[in-house]
Parts: sequence; structure tokens; C-alpha cells
Amino acid sequence: MPSLKPSPKSIGLIAALITVLIWTSFIVIARASAGHNLLPLDIAFLRILGAGSVLLPWAWWLMRPQRQAGESVGSLLGLSPLPIRITVIGGFFGSFIFSMLSYSGFFFAPAAHASVLMPGSLPLWTTLLAWLLLQQSITKVRAVGLICIVLGDLLVGGSSLLKAFEGGEVWKGDLMFMCAACCWSLYTVIVRKEGLDAVRATMAVTAFSCVSFLPIYSLLAWLSVIPSHLGDAPWQELLFQAIYQGIGSVVISGITFNMMVRHYGPVRSTMMTAVVPALSALSAVVVLSEPMHWNLIAGLALVTCGILFGVRKT
Repeated sequence: MPSLKPSPKSIGLIAALITVLIWTSFIVIARASAGHNLLPLDIAFLRILGAGSVLLPWAWWLMRPQRQAGESVGSLLGLSPLPIRITVIGGFFGSFIFSMLSYSGFFFAPAAHASVLMPGSLPLWTTLLAWLLLQQSITKVRAVGLICIVLGDLLVGGSSLLKAFEGGEVWKGDLMFMCAACCWSLYTVIVRKEGLDAVRATMAVTAFSCVSFLPIYSLLAWLSVIPSHLGDAPWQELLFQAIYQGIGSVVISGITFNMMVRHYGPVRSTMMTAVVPALSALSAVVVLSEPMHWNLIAGLALVTCGILFGVRKT
């Protein structure tokens, strides 16, 4: 009788498909959300709340054996499995700032711009930060890839920057997307430098945001110090954002990406996720009826080629 247990190859393929699907739909859904009730920080709030509802109990259970043995483990009153320094630094850049910048960007710039300037720019920022912080050399092949990414970013972001003189605001979103990609790359370099487990790192950064951003934002919104539509939006929208942005984009895609890297390795995994910029941009054309201008097509092509060049073996 054949075994019903899926093979490692099947598990790796399923994990890759789920990762690409979530990463692609994240851009489209985040842009579509900008046209509904919630404000950018409201969506960030629900993302952290949704992720925390799963990861904080999981982290507490994960550290239970050490606590029962009387060992001092983690930080933030046992909510984070990592030391306080790494928890704060990683949480600030990888969760707190990244969420605020990325969701705010979708209120100014279209999804196609995010496709190029966020996932498309990650290899650029990661390589530069790894060179700066980890003293990793940049090969000639990878340098060619980085040049392609920079040219692709300039084709997309440069046109919106020129229109800023005419009163356009798309450049604000483009700048936020680039800064969000830089923050996420800094977080990944810190994880690599410290040799952290990806799941524990995700738990730690979520714990930091839960004990810092959530209570502060709740208080400021309640006092009407900052604008918020959390009290006005339908509960279905709140629930959807918490489940998709928090559990889907943070928890599920974090686990499936980790599984994909374990099966295919970092190089092949990066090559597989290189389809995300093009897929998300095309999805935005179909789902959101966004226009696809020549500079976006050229920028996507250059960024995709840059990613593939960057992960080639020398």
C-alpha cells in the first residue's frame, strides 16, 4: 500500500507555490486595501495583532522546557525567544518600521511600482548591507545584477520623481517602498550575522511590535491624537486584514519560505521568488486595472534579470 505521506520534493514544491502566491497577493491586496476604510497604520496594527495571536503563544510554548528547567531564556517577559538587543533591533526594522513604510506607500503609489521597488530591490539592499556589515565581497556577476536592479528602479521611480514638480505624489510611495525594502534587508542581514533561526526571529520581532506599537497606537488612536478608522471599519474587513496580513503574510509565508530554502537552497529559492515582481505587477493590471507603461515593463525586466544574475554561481 503506497504511503500517503508527501515526499520532500512535494513538500518543497508546495511551500514554494504558497510563498510565491502570498508574496504576490500581498502587493495586490495591500494596494486594494488603500481604497477601502482602513488607514496605513490601521493595517499595520492588524498585521501585528494577527501575527501576534499565533506567534506569541507559540513562542511561550517553545520556551516552556527551558523555563521549567529554571533557565533564563528569551526576553520581554518570556514573549520573545531571543535576547533583548536582537529583539529590539530586529523588531524595529523588520516589523515596526517596515510595516508602517510599506502600507503607507500603497496609499500613494500603484502596485506595479511596489512590485519593482520592494521585492525587486531586496537583493540590491541585502548585498550592499552584507558588504558593509558582514564584509562580504561583491562578485562581478553579482555587480552586473545590481546594476540591472538600479536601472530598473530608476526607470520606475525616476519618472514619478520628475512628475513631483507637477504636483504628483507617487514619488512619496516609491520612496517609502525603497525604504521599506532597505529596512527588511537590514533585518535579514542581522538575522544572518547573528545566525538566528528564521522562526524564532519572526517570533521575536512580532513580540517587540506587540509590546511597543500595539499599546502606543491604541492609546493615541483612542485619544484621537492620530487618525484611525479601526472603530469605523466593518468587522469583516478587520478580521480579513488580521488573518491575511498577520497570519498569512507573516506566519504562513515565513514558515513556507523557510521550508523552501531548506529544500531548494538559498540560490534556487531566490530564483523562484524572482517571479514575484512580474506576477504581482501583472496581477495588478488584471485585478486592479492598473496601466502598464513601457517604463514599468522595462523596469520589471531589468529587475528580474538583475535578481537572476545576482544568484548565479560564479
